Amino acid sequence: MSLLAWCSRRVGGLSMIAIIALSYWVITSESVIERHGYTFEHPESKTAGYTTPTTTTGAGIWTRIFVYYCVLVHLAIATFPLRACWAVWDITQTLSRTTRNSLRSLKSRPAHRRGSYASVSSSETLISSEPQTAAPSTATSSEAGDFEPEMYTDEGDLPKGASVTHAIIIPNYKEELDTLKETLEVLASHPQAQSCYDVYLGMEQREQNGEAKALGLVQNFAKKFRSIDYVVHPSDIPGEAAGKGSNIGWAARKLSAKYGENRKNVIVTGIDADSHLASSYFAQLTDMHLNHPDTASTTLYAAPIIFDRNAHSVPAIVRIADILWSAGGMSGLYRGSAIAPPTSVYSLSLELIDRVGGWDTDAEAIGEDLHMYVKCFFALNGNITNRTILSPVSQSNVAGGGKGGIRGLYVDMQARYKQALRHMWGALDSGFALRKTVEMWQNRKQTTRAFRPLHQSAGGNFDTYFPESQLGPQTPNSPRESGIFSDVTQEDMPEPHLENLFYMAHRLFEAHIMPVHMTVLVLASTIFLWATEGKEELASLRWVIGWCGPIRAVGFIAVACYILMYERYHTICVTTREKEMREAGLSEGMCFSYRSFKSNWTDYAMIPLVAPLYGSIPCIQAEITHFWTIDLVYTVSKKVTRQRARSIHDAAAAMA
Repeated sequence: MSLLAWCSRRVGGLSMIAIIALSYWVITSESVIERHGYTFEHPESKTAGYTTPTTTTGAGIWTRIFVYYCVLVHLAIATFPLRACWAVWDITQTLSRTTRNSLRSLKSRPAHRRGSYASVSSSETLISSEPQTAAPSTATSSEAGDFEPEMYTDEGDLPKGASVTHAIIIPNYKEELDTLKETLEVLASHPQAQSCYDVYLGMEQREQNGEAKALGLVQNFAKKFRSIDYVVHPSDIPGEAAGKGSNIGWAARKLSAKYGENRKNVIVTGIDADSHLASSYFAQLTDMHLNHPDTASTTLYAAPIIFDRNAHSVPAIVRIADILWSAGGMSGLYRGSAIAPPTSVYSLSLELIDRVGGWDTDAEAIGEDLHMYVKCFFALNGNITNRTILSPVSQSNVAGGGKGGIRGLYVDMQARYKQALRHMWGALDSGFALRKTVEMWQNRKQTTRAFRPLHQSAGGNFDTYFPESQLGPQTPNSPRESGIFSDVTQEDMPEPHLENLFYMAHRLFEAHIMPVHMTVLVLASTIFLWATEGKEELASLRWVIGWCGPIRAVGFIAVACYILMYERYHTICVTTREKEMREAGLSEGMCFSYRSFKSNWTDYAMIPLVAPLYGSIPCIQAEITHFWTIDLVYTVSKKVTRQRARSIHDAAAAMA
């Protein structure tokens, strides 16, 4: 392992050590220390006693660096909730204008069934046919995140000859059967499910009876989708850990072989096992993809998430932690955002997946949503296109199974902390981005690049060798005509987008570095003001750092404002979802968590506790642990499922 690789994987921990060392050096060097002397009285001269107040020499330029960096971090902390406020307001305003009649129009959309089938053998179905040549594509400059409220409501509205296939991967490891069944029922209720949904269950070989569970689901939902299948991620692949990233990566490799020359109109969507997507998600996704063909192969689509299923049954501190977590994702989805990392659910074309070499599956990619976004970003030299799908994805709050009382509160808070630790383990992505930045700079003069379909490549396409004869003076962005490299596609490489690179660095700093630095600097700035009181030469710097307190207050007020604005967003989302589930006949027993200030006023009181408990502390733990291991055992959080009444058959079986 190179020095760069070792340091980059521990960039969070190294930065924590650096900021602690800087704070200690400045405070100890600039503090006014009164050293009390001793009293000595000579028996003849009777000399009086004395004290000698002394001052250290100071830290020089490091004091200014400490002070201004402290203010900079405080400004960044205050900017985040302000940006989140703008995002939730922008999204809410657009949702309120565009979702009133969307479900009604979608229900009138005819569902045409095209070759629906089910497979009882995942390997036979997924690799039975040889792929055709990959279609050419061009990486274009990045566009701002778009809101596309218009959607196709009838097959006749689609461009002539247009046909989009949605390959939906549901990775899961030790998820409850009811959780998967409910997610599939929601997808099956969509009017376009039988015409264009290819569902793939990403199972894990390490899970006992996992394949039997998948087979039962495939048989139950065989007629509900265009196709449904499952793949099993082997447990003996070196360097691959069990979890969402490895399961979705393995499923993508297998499904890649199924689609031939029309790969550019295959859109892969990765979702969590408990994600409930509205039919408008895929309608808008189809609309965006077909209306923007020039950027379709460089676009990653993301949607805001909402915790509206069991929020009423979890402790306030867990509820507000999830609300603020969703704010982190939503803060990049506003109109005009150049960087929009997804949270849990996202979509991208199969062509883009081919270009980047699929998902990484090592321990470093445990946060596969952000990791895949970073990978796509650098594969396109920062020229990624972001589009926001205005169809919020319903998620469950983490629950530990607590049944009230102090014990129940502790269990639920512990479960949420484990999830927070897994989120903060994603600090490894900052190191990944650092290495990719170095790689992008080293290859900045490269003008072309070649790639193959995912199932034909060895994983990372950047390291794949192709003979010069196959990459000779032929038209860029076109496949080879013959030979064993006939499926190789060559593309022009755009110049690195340095502005987007700056924005990406800011977002990663905000997610993985700032929580720890903020905690250290809050304490350090307070101690600095106390230790340097009365030191006239530092009067101007003391005045500057004194602004940190008011800036923190602005940040807290902005967070409270975000939650106030979130109330309307939450109401619109849960009302729309309940309406769609009622029309689909799935609302009975399903949870819909509504909010009101009267019942949720305690959420606001939890704001000061959430940042350290589920932000700074797990981030510190993760970054310290990274010094000796980057492996984290993937644990499944408990999910809420629809309450089902037992059928007569089940009751009879129980009595037998």
